Amino acid sequence: MSQTTTPDSRSFPLRRQCPLAPPPEYDRLRAEEPVSKVRLPTGGAAWLVTRYEDVRTVLSSPVFSADGTRPGFPTLLPGQAQVLRRPPFIRMDPPQHSFYRRMLIQEFTLKRIKTMRPGIQASVNRLLDDLLAMTPPVDLVEAFALPVSSLVICQLLGVPYDDHEFFQSRSKVGVSGQSTAEQFAAALGELRAYMDGLITRKQQEPGDDLLSKLVTEHLEPVGELRRDELLMMCLMLLNAGHETTANMISLGTVALLEHPDQLAALRENPELLPDAIEELLRYLSIADLVTTRIAAEETELSGTRIRAGEGVIALLAAADWDPAVFPEPERLDVHRGNRHHVAFGYGVHQCLGQNLARAELEIVFATLFERIPALRVAVPVDELPYKHGNLAYGVHELPVTW
Repeated sequence: MSQTTTPDSRSFPLRRQCPLAPPPEYDRLRAEEPVSKVRLPTGGAAWLVTRYEDVRTVLSSPVFSADGTRPGFPTLLPGQAQVLRRPPFIRMDPPQHSFYRRMLIQEFTLKRIKTMRPGIQASVNRLLDDLLAMTPPVDLVEAFALPVSSLVICQLLGVPYDDHEFFQSRSKVGVSGQSTAEQFAAALGELRAYMDGLITRKQQEPGDDLLSKLVTEHLEPVGELRRDELLMMCLMLLNAGHETTANMISLGTVALLEHPDQLAALRENPELLPDAIEELLRYLSIADLVTTRIAAEETELSGTRIRAGEGVIALLAAADWDPAVFPEPERLDVHRGNRHHVAFGYGVHQCLGQNLARAELEIVFATLFERIPALRVAVPVDELPYKHGNLAYGVHELPVTW
């Protein structure tokens, strides 16, 4: 029998109590209210979906739309509504989403990423040389995690790395739960102006990079891509390419240092590294809040009726800690070997850059712990400044010593 509920006093997002684990309320919801309504910080309400199978249904069924222009589409940050007026392609449904994704897919294949690995390794080596020349404690986020991810996405896109501080500072505003709508609008305007100027430069002097290829092959008048569409596409790639990977580098480092038995197993058997990366992705699920949808028609999920036009948030961390799918989910286990997690999402909108992210994380963790075997966090882990309320979870700073 289907049921409906009305918004209660539960507000969202829910805060993580243990910094490396999802909010404990997810366990109760999964067991007792797998589809439950919450109040959003931007007003209105949405359904939270917490069970693994239900999350995959939401992310793969056309009943649940990713179209950010639909009235009532759920937003968590004050500035998101402004972006959704001219949304990036990840906030579109097929066939529009497919049209844009096809333009990019060749740049993110395993074959293409394999050619990038030597350059990623060289960047990691150079940054660790610089870090080891510093006097500890050193902020691993500022000195290593952010530069690695920024260098890689800048190289891929063709963005001058000298400009990384500019776009990083503006991007922080865009993903922070503490930003006001006015701050978001100002940062977005500056990023748009920057990317518009870069597109002009690529038109005048194209290079061998993704942005140049998009300009010369797909931008009007030679192609079907409008300038504002290209601009939003590249801003999305630039932001996603450095923010999420940097968070995984820093938070993954904390997780491994907090589980010395798992780090020791990894050191004893480096062939475990790919499985360890998958387990870290599952365990941390830092993109927990990004998979928002809206019901395109009335439907039912785990016995709960969802009406057309109601917002839905498919909680990735709740799904990745579902004990029905991942036994003892609270245990970090580099031997687990499960690759069916949803840390990169699921369905047609699954993260385009997942192959690149995996390559970066493998190179980073293999090199970091080999070069600095005595690495440790310089302050108590529960005192680190975590990114509570941000769209991508992580740490603002990570002081380390050796």
